[in-house]
Amino acid sequence: MARRKKLYEGKAKIIYEGTEPGTVIQYFKDDATAFNAVKHDVIAGKGVLNNRISSHLMTKLEQIGIPTHFIRSINMREQLVRSVEIIPLEVVMRNVAAGSLCKRLGLEEGTVLNRPLTEFYYKKDELGDPMVSDEHIFTFGWADPYELEEIVSMAWRINDYLSGLFSGIGLTLVDFKVEFGRIYGEHGELYIILADELSPDNCRLWDAKTGEKLDKD
Repeated sequence: MARRKKLYEGKAKIIYEGTEPGTVIQYFKDDATAFNAVKHDVIAGKGVLNNRISSHLMTKLEQIGIPTHFIRSINMREQLVRSVEIIPLEVVMRNVAAGSLCKRLGLEEGTVLNRPLTEFYYKKDELGDPMVSDEHIFTFGWADPYELEEIVSMAWRINDYLSGLFSGIGLTLVDFKVEFGRIYGEHGELYIILADELSPDNCRLWDAKTGEKLDKD
């Protein structure tokens, strides 16, 4: 079998050239990182689980009208996805105060927010993924107002769906991170779609009854 061309390797995934035009292959690694890779470990089988969980969640979101880059699972560790122009933002949805929100604002961990909170972080590992505002986003051309409106609308819908899904199995979705990308139609029309992954790697999940922390941190 011919060796595939590696396009990118991140903390949790490797991206290879796709088998079809306009696609790439996501390979899920067993590496586990937290706090911008300050913590690092290798957990046997983690990549298999994340692949299956992300595939399942992406499929469910497609069924409620959220466009995603997911096409199909290839094997236990890989999935075929659409090649997208990644928007360099991490979009964080928070339902309960935890992590950096508590440190920044002095909130008590576990405080339920009176409404979901949307935050934006510039995707730049060497800078520690700094928090940015919509004004930063527009000024530096990372996304325009129309794109950001689409992104926020989808993030809220994703949050609503996932909160209910996890609640049904006794878990509280404290917060999560999503990324989005651009794809273009045959006539140049622009679409914003959910990209990257949806797995325990980017969700903070607590046991709803005991409050036990089940996330990777």
